[in-house]
Amino acid sequence: MGHKMKSNYEKGIQREVVVKNEMQLMFDAVSVNEAFARVAVAAFVAPLNPTLEEISDIKTAVSEAVTNAIIHGYDAEFVRENKSDGSNLVYLHCIIEDDVLSVEIRDKGRGIEDVEQAMEPLFTTKPEMDRSGMGFAFMEAFMDDLEVLSELYQGTTVRMKKKLGTTPWFRKED
Repeated sequence: MGHKMKSNYEKGIQREVVVKNEMQLMFDAVSVNEAFARVAVAAFVAPLNPTLEEISDIKTAVSEAVTNAIIHGYDAEFVRENKSDGSNLVYLHCIIEDDVLSVEIRDKGRGIEDVEQAMEPLFTTKPEMDRSGMGFAFMEAFMDDLEVLSELYQGTTVRMKKKLGTTPWFRKED
């Protein structure tokens, strides 16, 4: 963890400077903590001097992922069926490497029966709660990479990446 700097010169060859930073949080799966997660990730990425649009994109994607964990992962039926002790947690893990933010949001809740179907725009398992079914679509639109892993009654992991700044996602080879 912390900052790692590679030597600028090794055997006469200039090397890139790699900046790495990491944070991990866990918090109760209650709706007030969605705002906490959003702000925590925004503050974590602030040293990279992101644009307001980049901050907004990241906050929206984190908000959607955390909300999914709270609303869908630890829904009332799951909690009742599993006789939960009330310690339903959401895990947030962020890594910055150079100018790329990686975010992982994980729960140990219900899981998703059909991830492909769940990722379709407008699909929701909670229409009675006025859920729009756009969570994964927003995450995909606002981040550069999205991966969703899930196992029934084991939980769901959402991994997202966002390249910050104006340099290309893929580096050019010399």
